[in-house]
Amino acid sequence: MIDTITKFLNQYDLDVRKSHDARFMDQKCTPDVVCFIADCLINLNPEGEFIVQDVWDMQYFIKNASAIFCKPSPKNETAKHEYDKFIQQPLRMLSYAHVLDIEKRGNINYYRIANEEILEYIATKERNAYNFLYAYIVKVLGDSGILKYFEQFRDACQKDTVSQLDYKELKDRYTRFIIGNTAINGEVEVARIFTKVINVYSAENDIQGTAMGRLSKDIIAFSDLMYNRKNWRDIDKAKSQTRQEAATEADVKQQEAYDAYQVSKAMNLLRKIQLESEVRDQYANGEATQVHHIFPKSQFPEIAHYLENLIKLTATQHYTKAHPNNHTQITNRDYQLVCLLAKSQNIEQSLKTFGDKYYRKESFIYVINTGLHTELSQKLSFADIRKQLRILYNAA
Repeated sequence: MIDTITKFLNQYDLDVRKSHDARFMDQKCTPDVVCFIADCLINLNPEGEFIVQDVWDMQYFIKNASAIFCKPSPKNETAKHEYDKFIQQPLRMLSYAHVLDIEKRGNINYYRIANEEILEYIATKERNAYNFLYAYIVKVLGDSGILKYFEQFRDACQKDTVSQLDYKELKDRYTRFIIGNTAINGEVEVARIFTKVINVYSAENDIQGTAMGRLSKDIIAFSDLMYNRKNWRDIDKAKSQTRQEAATEADVKQQEAYDAYQVSKAMNLLRKIQLESEVRDQYANGEATQVHHIFPKSQFPEIAHYLENLIKLTATQHYTKAHPNNHTQITNRDYQLVCLLAKSQNIEQSLKTFGDKYYRKESFIYVINTGLHTELSQKLSFADIRKQLRILYNAA
């Protein structure tokens, strides 16, 4: 999909010097927010034009926005300005990228989906949204003639010679560029947007970026890019405390809501892309109505939302074979192997047909390594993965 996105973006001139639009990127355009808004658009499924209010009024948006991002209810009138930016900024960014079409009539922006394939890719998972953002940011910076300054900063980081002075020079160049070519005239506002640009670039290049308005001490990680969402597994805690003990009740509820949303989204996506049972055995006759966690959600919550850990089955396969005698707390280990082998073949075929739009081989191996407490190499071919799975299950 990266090649598809690159080819798509290359059709357009995204030079800010010509568009004079600073909103090609904005504060709320983080991978998790962009992914969520794209997911809302896919669920909205507009046949024609839509506006911000249409997204705002969605029950899907109302249910998930406050729970996932720890915000007041979208129905709360006092939250109007905050939610307007939360929806509007990703839509404006996607419009600048031509994934959406935009037309302003009066004071209202009217949108249409211009490229559903890329929008669906962005909506699938946060990593996809991140991949899109990186390709898009590089394209805008390149067309605008300022990518070379980011590359110079990258080279200094990779040579371990980067300094606060290098960072300040890049930030000052970006600030002068935006103020000189767009309607934004305040350095503070530019600085907020600069963070969203440089840190995506830095995460992909495995280098330092910005933190608290200065050169970051550490290399920017993917998790650093997310929008104001505390992961209770990573909060500060005393050495004598577990993470669960250190987390507040609100932290735990927010994380649980986020996990539930991710699992539900993955299951809905599998239902959409997989119509028949993925295991072609004697029990495959009939409608494939069940989405089964190959490694149980209760035992492996960290991979519960991975599409690579979900498989479509018939009711008979699910309740007779995967969970013998309808005991959903019990997993048939022999059928677990059957599911993994079938899933490996479906993932391999999907990668050949759709690229990494839905699956990643690396994610499938991570699922296996987590569920079986093993360390299969990311370099294995699918044939080798299946061979190793048979060895692991036969040895147990």
